[in-house]
Amino acid sequence: MTVPVDTVLHPRPDAKPTVFEAWSRVMGDIQAIEKNDRNETQNFAFRGIDAVLDAVGPVLRAHGVIVIPRAVSIESERYPSKSGGMMRNATVTMEYQVFGPAGDTFTGSAFGEAADSSDKAVSKAQSVAYRTYLLQGLTIPTRQPDPDAYSHERSAVSPEADEARAELREVCTSLNIDPYDAVSEYAARFGGGDLRTALDPGPIRVLAEHYRIQHAEEVARRAAEKPDAALDLDITPPQTDEEPHP
Repeated sequence: MTVPVDTVLHPRPDAKPTVFEAWSRVMGDIQAIEKNDRNETQNFAFRGIDAVLDAVGPVLRAHGVIVIPRAVSIESERYPSKSGGMMRNATVTMEYQVFGPAGDTFTGSAFGEAADSSDKAVSKAQSVAYRTYLLQGLTIPTRQPDPDAYSHERSAVSPEADEARAELREVCTSLNIDPYDAVSEYAARFGGGDLRTALDPGPIRVLAEHYRIQHAEEVARRAAEKPDAALDLDITPPQTDEEPHP
């Protein structure tokens, strides 16, 4: 339904407010919703759907505003969780038609995403979308510190160092060296540096080569002292099914 411009600019004294006027009054009555809910697993505060509906629902009803949801699209996938169970992730696109007291409307939309181990992923995602729509559409602040008040620097990335770390990890695994010992030895050899965040691949490869040489020297020493000791260090030639050549 289209509202005539002159009706908006010069409403009759007994006319019901347009949907935009009613929506604006709802915005005026809801000054803030604080983040009083907490996600204990990931340690962050948020505004849950119940808190938003408790604050917004009565004001919508008081001003004769109705919000009708409609699912535009739903996408879902199943994946294994870290604990071994199966999870379902759902992403929804929702459309909301807002009716005012006079019967005129406007439409908005929002996205929502959520995961669940049972059959509630879609309903959770729809709740996220509705909460997002109300908070953004009504411009509801939190009266809490702005996220932009804090900043961080992205750590530098070195693919070469990551490759060297992977190589060192393989060496440690094959030689039965505790990775924590490698971290300690790296710090002792290279001025207290942290192996886990180092960006220069050179020292990492030096440590890997040191372990290889150390192992080879140990193999040679034990072989010289007792030839059979070589068997304990996996240096015997591989066995084959081929007949020896005459």
